[in-house]
Amino acid sequence: MQADAPILFFDSGVGGLSVLQPARALLPRAAIVYAADSAGYPYGKRSEAEIASRVPALLGRLVERFRPRLAVIACNTASTIALDHVRAALDLPVVGTVPAIKPAAEQSRTRVIGVLGTEATVRQPYVDDLASRFAADCTIVPHGSPDLVDLAEAKLAGDTISVADVRAAAQPMFNAAGDSRIDTVVLACTHFPLLADELREAWPDVAYVDGGAGIARRIAFLTRKQPWPAQLPLGIAVFTAPPRATLLGALDRFGLDDVRVL
Repeated sequence: MQADAPILFFDSGVGGLSVLQPARALLPRAAIVYAADSAGYPYGKRSEAEIASRVPALLGRLVERFRPRLAVIACNTASTIALDHVRAALDLPVVGTVPAIKPAAEQSRTRVIGVLGTEATVRQPYVDDLASRFAADCTIVPHGSPDLVDLAEAKLAGDTISVADVRAAAQPMFNAAGDSRIDTVVLACTHFPLLADELREAWPDVAYVDGGAGIARRIAFLTRKQPWPAQLPLGIAVFTAPPRATLLGALDRFGLDDVRVL
């Protein structure tokens, strides 16, 4: 294993930065390549067949170019649909991102849990399987919100977004619960932790759970005892379509100094 072999993070947009951040905290000397399929964004509105073919093909190109030690699909939609296809296609460890239903069930008191994701994620049988395995005594209220994905992208690009906009995008989930009180919400899209401040302001009595910290621990475990570079290299951000210029400052804050278009 070469010390400068990077960890590859992949998402349809900037949502995977919410996974990159805790991983960087655990592995501060790791070389990073962050890849965003901006030409394919948003995945939540694409068909399962399209995602199942597009994601392995793109990751194959990225692995060939950057030779990572490990790939992270930092996207719930891509993971729930294409993870098995990617693992079959690539000869390296692949870490997926799945809705954090198990930890949500462990802490919910009302036993009513919201699952807030993309439209594609919340309709996957994988989500139902997680619920039956880890939250059988809970009522699960799923909601797919493409508007929240767009709001997260806009926020990272420097646009002003409001708590009212975030509330309006997630309110149907709370309405669907009826008289039952949702006390825990699974952020089943990696974009949504980027809106954590707005969500907490909108619903301060609700606990929000995402899988970022768990994924970071998994990455650290899989790369234990591997060498890292003595000096931290520049972080690379790769886009499949040119990003907005206003996004560059946010990428720099995440340690991604070298921005390229695939």
